[in-house]
Amino acid sequence: MKQKEGVIKPKTKRAKRFLDNRAPKLTENVKNAMIMKGGNTSMTVTQALKDIYALKKPSAVLYKKKNITRPFEDSSSLEFFSKKTDSSLFLFGSHNKKRPNNLIFGRLFDFHVLDMIELGIEKYNSLSAIKNSKCPEGTKPMLVFAGEAFDHDDDHKRLKSLLTDFFRGPVVPSVRLAGLEHVLHFTALEGKIYMRSYSQNSLGFSRSLLKKSGCRTPRIELEEIGPSFDFVLRRTHLASDDLYKTAHRQPKALKPKKKKNISHDTFGTKFGRLHMQKQDLAKLQTRKMKGLRKRRGPAAAAEGETSSKTAKVEVE
Repeated sequence: MKQKEGVIKPKTKRAKRFLDNRAPKLTENVKNAMIMKGGNTSMTVTQALKDIYALKKPSAVLYKKKNITRPFEDSSSLEFFSKKTDSSLFLFGSHNKKRPNNLIFGRLFDFHVLDMIELGIEKYNSLSAIKNSKCPEGTKPMLVFAGEAFDHDDDHKRLKSLLTDFFRGPVVPSVRLAGLEHVLHFTALEGKIYMRSYSQNSLGFSRSLLKKSGCRTPRIELEEIGPSFDFVLRRTHLASDDLYKTAHRQPKALKPKKKKNISHDTFGTKFGRLHMQKQDLAKLQTRKMKGLRKRRGPAAAAEGETSSKTAKVEVE
């Protein structure tokens, strides 16, 4: 590739395809994650990184060599690897006496660190420790967050957003009920975050445990497949409100066009408003009844005379 005045010009078709894939798009590619370990790690951290890589595949890159860096002090190396692999998410594992079994989840915006959250592993069960059938590679998980802290505490709110970005996988227009096989459950309770992984597969068979429930929606039974973590929240590096708002900005072409006189409530019910001209109620067509018809002939004339006489008497 040839670079001239800050503009990279490809020389081959392969280089042109590479640059087109990296170019900004209205609908961006699936977010890739780079998973790396620091200069000093433990067996727990190393195995935890491998298990999370297994959940994230194929949208992840696992670095096996050690990277001597400290993300909270200097993030230049993370930004370099982000440009190299076109990754906007990262997971960094380290271990020391002050912060044992440490994991740092983070994301980048425009190849610069947006926010980072440090979690410490207090208890861990690996994928191999739980002897159940596993989900196939690339299965899109369902994410469940439980706990009041995810709704009220600012750090937990940002952690929820970060974990959703990290594990959600590709964006799909629709989901098949029988294809929902993997569940990631996060619980915030008493200052800790519990992560559990469940599957609907049983005994190595590919069918899902969708049992009869007496209604259209089946009853689902889940089995834990691992990995499972007990985290404790440590340091945080959060982006400012202005930068966070800029990172979430969408292009105008992707924003849904607002339709007039149409609104939705909190449950997603669609309401429409109709504008009508002023009606003349005298010309309003009502239901015809036999008792209200005008009578014809001498009987009708006689009734008319008696009614006029009674009206005069009442007036007098």
